[in-house]
Amino acid sequence: MHLWQALPARFGLQRVNGRKRFHRMSQDENATKGVRIRRSTTEGNEFMEDVLAVEEPLEIRLAYRGKNGAPVSRGVSITMRTPGDDESLAAGFLATEGMLDSPDDLDQISIGSGEDVSGLGLAPNVAKVALGAGRTIDLEQLSRHVFTSSSCGVCGKATLEALVARGLAKIEGDEFRITSDKLRSLPVKLLEWQKNFAETGGLHATGLVTTDGLITRIAEDVGRHNAMDKLLGRCFLEGEWPLSNYLLLVSGRASFELIQKALVAGVPMLAAVGAPSSLAVELADSFGLTLVGFLSDKRFNVYCNPDRVIG
Repeated sequence: MHLWQALPARFGLQRVNGRKRFHRMSQDENATKGVRIRRSTTEGNEFMEDVLAVEEPLEIRLAYRGKNGAPVSRGVSITMRTPGDDESLAAGFLATEGMLDSPDDLDQISIGSGEDVSGLGLAPNVAKVALGAGRTIDLEQLSRHVFTSSSCGVCGKATLEALVARGLAKIEGDEFRITSDKLRSLPVKLLEWQKNFAETGGLHATGLVTTDGLITRIAEDVGRHNAMDKLLGRCFLEGEWPLSNYLLLVSGRASFELIQKALVAGVPMLAAVGAPSSLAVELADSFGLTLVGFLSDKRFNVYCNPDRVIG
């Protein structure tokens, strides 16, 4: 019997040439919601329809066999996210937090409704991630890392040492290069891809960019980290890691967490429309990642490792 036999499978598993291949089942029809508002202007008030970005909780749970062979189910994270592609979000989170090394670590990802214990009608959706046979998790390390990953109260030196201990290596020897002109063209291109942002104005985005300045895919979410997890998770499930031939483009600021996720995925360069934090710059510099901030159609700043930017 499967650990979650009562939960309908929402994320399919196939084998192609002997390799696991996952295909997405959950969609983003519920990413936006219409509401009735009263808009006030200098000319008076009017009632009209508006569109909001949906924000709902998602709990990520792991299921695996313990040392004695007994089934174990453990919740590892609850995040507020925009519904849609929850399977990629769960896989991206677990992979960038060091809990998964390859798609072969997974057996199944299922999406279902949880129990509302808040009394506020906020029953979370649950992404239940069943690990493959033989895959084990260090729950002590997981708890310590997840609860400190926001870097609140964690000094930069200790954080960098922890990432080295996890096996992150400096990015070098890649051939990724991009011109200044192509960089400056990216923010406008990203907006053209952001379907839900155009409707709501309330979603972050992460885009995957080639050396030619082409955006090949994006993910949107109310959370910056979730948007990146969705994009990286999709690439992870399709066996595309490491992403050494791409740049990650983010619609907001560049935080330590986003740099960390990019490094785990092997991305050599990250460009942000907003500002980077001091620890983001320190982390990027230490691991050889090129970090660009304040990117617009007129200018940008390169904070470290500028050799990948031409002109």
